[in-house]
Amino acid sequence: MIERTLAPATLQDLEAHLHGEMVCPDGRRYDASRKVWNGMIEKYPALIVYCADVADVISAVQFARDHSLLVAVRGGGHSVSGSSVCDGGVVIDLSHMKGIRVDPEQKTVWAQAGLTLGEFVQVTQAYGLATTTGTVGGTGLAGLTLGGGLGWFMGKYG
Repeated sequence: MIERTLAPATLQDLEAHLHGEMVCPDGRRYDASRKVWNGMIEKYPALIVYCADVADVISAVQFARDHSLLVAVRGGGHSVSGSSVCDGGVVIDLSHMKGIRVDPEQKTVWAQAGLTLGEFVQVTQAYGLATTTGTVGGTGLAGLTLGGGLGWFMGKYG
């Protein structure tokens, strides 16, 4: 475990700029918040930021840069290798960012990274739309769109 202590005033300044939530190692939710789907992964970030919007993502990235901290980005947290959590750095958790807009005429969808596949499919199937993704509804959409998982349409459409 990599210990990284950040000054309380520094953390308070970040928290004041967030619309979402910040979880620190001394917080009661820390152990549950650092866990990912693969139970063999044991990493201890210096900070977890549950982003509510794009401004929170920007604030978290700037904070990590300003303090030379490693960054891990977590959508659904299903990375087998544990890439969505890190030791001593900042986990930027997007799981609260669940916006979705469908343009049925253009047959396009705008989806935020916190959606799960199940949430995405529930909305898009109402418009008769489908895409190549995975098959497990609880998996995060962000990782699936970046090439993770195997879906029903991949054999035909890639």
